[in-house]
Amino acid sequence: MTPLTKIILSQIERFGLMPVSEYMTLCLLHPEHGYYINRDALGAKGDFTTAPEISQMFGELLGLSLAQAWLDQGQPAPFTLAEVGPGNGTLMVDILRATKGVSGFHQSMKLTLIEASPAMRKRQKTALKNYDVCWLDTLSTLPEQPLFLIANEFFDCMPIKQFRRTVDGWQEQMIGAENGTLHFGLGKALDPDAFEKAKDMAVGDMFETSSASAAHAEAIARHIGEFGGAAIIIDYGDWICVGDSLQAVKDHAHVDVLSNCGQADLTAHVSFRDLSTSAEPFAQVSSMTTQGILLERLGITQRAQSLAASMSGDALENHITAHNRLTHPSQMGTLFKAIAIAPHGTPLPAGFTQ
Repeated sequence: MTPLTKIILSQIERFGLMPVSEYMTLCLLHPEHGYYINRDALGAKGDFTTAPEISQMFGELLGLSLAQAWLDQGQPAPFTLAEVGPGNGTLMVDILRATKGVSGFHQSMKLTLIEASPAMRKRQKTALKNYDVCWLDTLSTLPEQPLFLIANEFFDCMPIKQFRRTVDGWQEQMIGAENGTLHFGLGKALDPDAFEKAKDMAVGDMFETSSASAAHAEAIARHIGEFGGAAIIIDYGDWICVGDSLQAVKDHAHVDVLSNCGQADLTAHVSFRDLSTSAEPFAQVSSMTTQGILLERLGITQRAQSLAASMSGDALENHITAHNRLTHPSQMGTLFKAIAIAPHGTPLPAGFTQ
């Protein structure tokens, strides 16, 4: 039993059933035992691998898309170049390398990472030691200037609530405890029509909501709508997500969601409809596209061929594998989706359509 499991058991014993959202927050962000506080989660030695860790091409192409959006909006200066949930800093390193040749881009940017974890900030500082970086805890403290932002696998770790339709109506799925073991249970019944968007779901079906995701999408769109800029959001999920998508990953394998508290990553699929709905009152939002199609539109095959020209042996094989992993429909190509946000009346970032 992990130290955090003992804390959660104690809280449930004292206060009763715990919402899934609170459980996720504790497991990921507990100030002493939270997963993101103590773990080196990314890469081969961590628990999972993200697209930037697979190939430099991912960050290069997205960086150039943001840079083109900056050019399309008249090269505003100064502007904020930001990443939320920047991990080890790999994605931003690749973005900066790719955009170095865009005249005026680096000279006009205020490089900003939105990261609350002191441990992660240390890793990012090492990766970006050649740059002047500003770290912020939240989006709410961004400066009032154009914002060009990237969010890759950020929304999937936002806390969610889960609701299941039963014969008694909608009931929130909660976490309880019995004999020192965590288990799922159901809270009080709500009105059968409590959720308009889920009115046609059958008994036994589940859907998930994330008020935190909606708030972040709104904050990004509000800022861009008022001050200019663009955002690219990439994550795994779909337009509408139905069913139980909460999962835990440890050592690159799925594990029990209620075990290894604080020692496994917890994520859930992202509803791009909910993100878009939250953003649309304040800025234009692109159609959702798959990661594979987006990267192909941005020229990943041509970039892959260019890099491959100087490779051989294992390096070439690994490069080909990385390209396939990012784009192939059976791998990350269709599992991951993307949307972009831009002010009304301006072009969307390259690779995106209305």
